Amino acid sequence: MAMDKVRVGIIGVGGIAYGHIRNFLASPDAEIVGLVDIDPARLEKAVEKVPELQGVPTYSDYRDMISRDDIDAVQINTPHTLHYQQIMDSLDAGLHVLTEKPMVCTTQHARDIIKKRDETGKVVMISYQRHFQPQYRYMKRAIENGEIGEVTYLSALQCQGWKKGTAGTWRQIPELSGGGQLNDSGSHLLDMVLWLTGLTAESVFAYIDNCGTPVDINSALSLKFTNGAEGTVSVVGDSACRWYEDFTIWGTKGVLFYRNGKLIHCNEAGEMIEPTDLPPGGNHDQGFCDVILGRDKNWVPAECGLRVIELTEAAWRSAQMGKPCEVASL
Repeated sequence: MAMDKVRVGIIGVGGIAYGHIRNFLASPDAEIVGLVDIDPARLEKAVEKVPELQGVPTYSDYRDMISRDDIDAVQINTPHTLHYQQIMDSLDAGLHVLTEKPMVCTTQHARDIIKKRDETGKVVMISYQRHFQPQYRYMKRAIENGEIGEVTYLSALQCQGWKKGTAGTWRQIPELSGGGQLNDSGSHLLDMVLWLTGLTAESVFAYIDNCGTPVDINSALSLKFTNGAEGTVSVVGDSACRWYEDFTIWGTKGVLFYRNGKLIHCNEAGEMIEPTDLPPGGNHDQGFCDVILGRDKNWVPAECGLRVIELTEAAWRSAQMGKPCEVASL
């Protein structure tokens, strides 16, 4: 039977969940049919903040919700190390999955999920929202079309007051977070490095400073890619700046500069142009529905999560060893 609306259950209703909830409520293609959280107060707060959720069934255990026969998909917002089992159980229950980043915290878990997805035939998408933003889509298109030639070097920077902002929360508890900023908001940076360029990381040499916490805060990565390109990734989590993100991608025929929202394309003639022909954008929640309903491709498949955690784990291992780590060794 053809599906005309995706019935979604939300697993975890903390702060990050509200954007997803509002996107699904605004979509004519989605219906929220359940809310899960281990904290009853958060469930009550969600209904208070979003009155449209009044009457939606609530659960303390996600397994009770996914066992229903009137649900098609789940959207996951829980601490990182919980994602793996929740994704696997949801796929086993015959449900599509949209998960917050990072997808998982180990390379083996990523491989398990891809295998399970292929066995069940369900959609697994990751909430890397940059895949749906016009400026990043422009950069992806320009590289794929050969407009800057072969990528030879890249530099990516993210700085954030992450250490201070996450103090006292689960994000600085390794058993729940799986790691620090590199595995959290830094995961977006690594995803863009790999997705925009289409490059495959061969090896990484990383220096990491926990800044007195149990998790990584500042990370300096030097990368070598399989095509011979090189790159640097800087994640600064102990910053007075609340948020800043920067990408530069050099090619044999041009350069792309992204400066915290401003995009400049340097063409082969050396002209610096601010593009106006940006592709249309969207959001990951509607994109998830579109994939399930057969309208669009999956812009953020589980393979993106695999490539990110491979590089992340290689960086962690390199920092521990004090020498480069081959990504293929994981």
